Amino acid sequence: MRKNLMRNSVIAGAIAAVGAASILSGAGEASALPNGFKSSTGIDGQKVTIKRTGERSRIMPSVANNGAGRAAAVSGTYKATLSKGTGHMTVGYLVGCQVDITGLQGGLSGSIGLAGGSLSGSVSVPLTPGQVAFINSDAMSIKKGKATLMVDNFYINVEQCGGYASARSVVRVMAAEGMSTDDDQLSGDSGFVQTTLYGAPFSLG
Repeated sequence: MRKNLMRNSVIAGAIAAVGAASILSGAGEASALPNGFKSSTGIDGQKVTIKRTGERSRIMPSVANNGAGRAAAVSGTYKATLSKGTGHMTVGYLVGCQVDITGLQGGLSGSIGLAGGSLSGSVSVPLTPGQVAFINSDAMSIKKGKATLMVDNFYINVEQCGGYASARSVVRVMAAEGMSTDDDQLSGDSGFVQTTLYGAPFSLG
């Protein structure tokens, strides 16, 4: 019998598409961010590893153009490896306005809202001082033990902030033998493994 491991939930958030980062002028120099690695083992011996390489950020002009917007473009390569079974990998960004996000964990706090986004372009998030949001990408299936997601100049624009803003990458992998997400339920034939790798915070200006 397959085990029902968890029900996926998504909290809707308001976002608006903006112009691609590559067409904006006045950008600052790119800053390299540290690489990262995490390995986790499930109760049935399934090993999951996540690697983050080549991550960099660049402060950009905000499209709000009213002094209260903060923006940056971020790039990086994110890889997941499974010793067995199948899984999903998600890459997203934890974004805060005048908040120290170093110790915050996306999706585990009631103060963090979830907003759907696309890592192929850009996202705009309305945040006032003290608020935090989590911008989540579409999940990527891991069917043959490995998956790689490359992000190139993903533009994050924070509106209404009026102060410093920062963000950090979040890579989450969920895996099990025979994993399925049919009917919005995550199930599998073995113990379930969920692990998350957080990147270093970077400034949005």
